[in-house]
Amino acid sequence: RYSDYPDMFISWNILSTIGSIMSTISMMLLMFIIMESFLSQRLILFKFFMASNLEWMNSYPPMNHTYMEIPSTFNL
Repeated sequence: RYSDYPDMFISWNILSTIGSIMSTISMMLLMFIIMESFLSQRLILFKFFMASNLEWMNSYPPMNHTYMEIPSTFNL
């Protein structure tokens, strides 16, 4: 069984078909990007980001018990 619409709705049917095709292509592209990112195992792009925040002052990845006491922070 299928729905049969009058010919006056053909423009909406075409618009719906184009939207469905765009959604399908977008999902396939998303799946390709996710699979490629897992398989390629590239390096982190912003590993050497030089921020002045406290969390960026530690080694990467941070070691356990990095601070012996809670560090004090202040604005410059």
